[in-house]
Amino acid sequence: MRQASLDLNVGGETVRLAYTDWGDPAAPRTVLCVHGLTRNGRDFDALAESMSGMARVVCPDMPGRGRSGWLADKEAYATSTYLVALKALLADLGARDVAWVGTSMGGLLGMLMAAEAESPIGRLVINDIGPLIPAAAVRRIAGYLGDDPLFPDGAALEARLREVLAPFGYLTDAQWRHLADHGARPDPRGLRLHYDPGIAVMFGKLGEKDTELWPLWDAIRCPTLVLRGAESDLLLAATAQEMTTRGPMATLVEWPGMGHAPALMDAGQIATVRRFVLGA
Repeated sequence: MRQASLDLNVGGETVRLAYTDWGDPAAPRTVLCVHGLTRNGRDFDALAESMSGMARVVCPDMPGRGRSGWLADKEAYATSTYLVALKALLADLGARDVAWVGTSMGGLLGMLMAAEAESPIGRLVINDIGPLIPAAAVRRIAGYLGDDPLFPDGAALEARLREVLAPFGYLTDAQWRHLADHGARPDPRGLRLHYDPGIAVMFGKLGEKDTELWPLWDAIRCPTLVLRGAESDLLLAATAQEMTTRGPMATLVEWPGMGHAPALMDAGQIATVRRFVLGA
């Protein structure tokens, strides 16, 4: 595992894009793992390690998250910015044919890129998001997104994550601690969550009405795997089923006992993704 970064120009701003790089840089296959809205690339450590013997696995922190820089213009936290950043990363890596694993926001970005005429995505894994995004679910997330709570210590921050991320499903104490350790940023008075609260500025606008992206979905041609928590309010069951009958006619795997979004830290979840991405 290596930590790396590159500097990007985004709307006149220079911002650092940090990423975790697993496996042999000369490996014939590259896997890009893109995290959810408030998360960071270290969420994929267990998955990346499991695939690193067969592929190079790169897990970026999107701008405003983790080790990456924050944007001064909060309205620049938008899909167009993230796609520019990810395309720059792929160019820097020299990766022209990648497998994409995207959770929530990362899955949406994967759909957007996979729908392009000359997409670099050869295989696509979408974790608990689809071409219909219910406004009610967006409003639920927006309800806590702009908060910037101060925590006295790691235990208090972990307790908050256990509450907010409960839909991730059952996680071991060690897995919760992993999420907390990498989901914290130091503050002179304690700890805060490791993302810019300013990401709420643009996200809240999505909650005004349902977002429908079916034409985008219909443009995707690469083999696609859709993962869903059986209790998810962001990827509804009917939407997930329709994703198997149009566009790339995805394979659907649902897991009980969890909602939005499966953490992809469980051995069975990891094996499901690895088999689809690497055939092993």
